[in-house]
Amino acid sequence: MRASLRRDPATLLALGTFVKLRRAVNTVTARLNPVLQKEHGLTESQFGVLEALWHLGPMPQARLCEKLLVSGSNLTTVMDNLERGGLVRRDPNPEDRRAHLVRLSEKGKSLVAAAFPAHAARIAALLGALTPAEQRELGRLCRKLGLTIRAET
Repeated sequence: MRASLRRDPATLLALGTFVKLRRAVNTVTARLNPVLQKEHGLTESQFGVLEALWHLGPMPQARLCEKLLVSGSNLTTVMDNLERGGLVRRDPNPEDRRAHLVRLSEKGKSLVAAAFPAHAARIAALLGALTPAEQRELGRLCRKLGLTIRAET
């Protein structure tokens, strides 16, 4: 490690915290994603789109990008695959002729309705490693971090 980093406790703390955060997220994701793929043939991004549309209703693709924190080019590929699989439709947006409204097909609704409860239960089981108070505190801290960083950009 460079000598300049060894002398900066704030940077060392931030780096250590970041590594722990990434490892925790990667560990949880590594447990969830294979099940989505095996049981439902979905990637994490595909499931995210279906879940967002199921809970929030039809929306423009740009709003989906904001909700899922993904780029437009990444989401276009995901949407193409979901549409090819008959899980979503892109309809003309009556409020903006330049955009499409993305909505679940009946097949997509059935799939996400079947997949979501078990997925939510797996998340609850994994996060059960923390007490309810710890989960609330982690949620609060993650929200604070995200909002603070977003406000700075």
